Amino acid sequence: MAAITTDRLTKVYPGGVRALDEIDLTVEDGEFFALLGPSGCGKTTLLRTVAGLEESSGGSLHIGDVDVTRTPPGSRDVAMVFQDYALFPHMTVAENVAYPLRIKKVARAKRTEKAAATAGELGLSDYLERRPGQLSGGQQQRVALARAMACHPSVFLFDEPLSNLDARMRLEARTFLKRLQRELGVTTVFVTHDQAEALALADRIAVMESGRIRQLGTPSEVFRRPANTFVASFIGSTPMNLLDGVVRPRGIEVAGELLPTPPEPAGRLVDGEKVVYGIRPEYLVHSPTAVPGSLAGEVRVVENLGHAQLVTLEGPAGFVQLVVDEDTPVALGDRGFAVPRQDRALVYRDGELVTSGDPTGLAAAGASGTA
Repeated sequence: MAAITTDRLTKVYPGGVRALDEIDLTVEDGEFFALLGPSGCGKTTLLRTVAGLEESSGGSLHIGDVDVTRTPPGSRDVAMVFQDYALFPHMTVAENVAYPLRIKKVARAKRTEKAAATAGELGLSDYLERRPGQLSGGQQQRVALARAMACHPSVFLFDEPLSNLDARMRLEARTFLKRLQRELGVTTVFVTHDQAEALALADRIAVMESGRIRQLGTPSEVFRRPANTFVASFIGSTPMNLLDGVVRPRGIEVAGELLPTPPEPAGRLVDGEKVVYGIRPEYLVHSPTAVPGSLAGEVRVVENLGHAQLVTLEGPAGFVQLVVDEDTPVALGDRGFAVPRQDRALVYRDGELVTSGDPTGLAAAGASGTA
């Protein structure tokens, strides 16, 4: 096992496109680390650069104490599982799993034994003579994992390995991956655009945009205290409500309504300055009647989430979404009021987090900005 460290790692493609813009990052030894972001943000480029499949344009990359910035992929002691698994269709499961050992010129008997043992650990003993086309998506994924495990790498690299699975199988695969990584203790970097996967699997998450890390922190830090409005709008099963407001002595004025100001260090907010008031739909309480410090609106959309309802109100502040209990009677056209939880509100100035009402102490956790 080994840590991964980058120092001002840069990748510039022809035409001047900066896919990686001076990335400083440390993935700890044995950590399950997620790279999260929209398409084109640079997360897969970063993963491929760690693997050696892309050559960096500047900066350095260490795996453990070894500078591997210019080291060929085969000499980096990493194993990569691709989105489409990249299995050889003409080879059996046993042959696919043994392939990395074959490249390393391990004796045939030894690699056959090792491949069978590794496949057995992942429940593939009954499929050793089958070819990939005869397997389900979940079984193919396990073959790809077994192939990665066979050579005992220091680092696992996963490039969206769950994206080709159906919803139920994806949930099962998430549980399996988490348990397997904990048992093996191998440093793991997992690329995904699915925030639910990142929040469920990772010890820490780096949220990327335009080749930069916009926030680095634990899943709880990133979810509860997005460091900027980009992360706030990207993280969460429903986007955070981001409402234009003005600072007043006793609160934040949004569309003429005075909302409670989150607890804050003195002097951070200035009376009259323009800010953005952020509150997650989960932290708004529904009221059928007017309440001081609430956002009024007419119910425009009601979405059934199974365990709850996602309600969209349209009012003076624009569209505001809130999550209400599944048994709460809410109908289209109803008048409703969204009451913010003061301890969960956030305030942003120029796109960056100013203050937070989070009472858990995360404000001092250093979860902001770059890596």
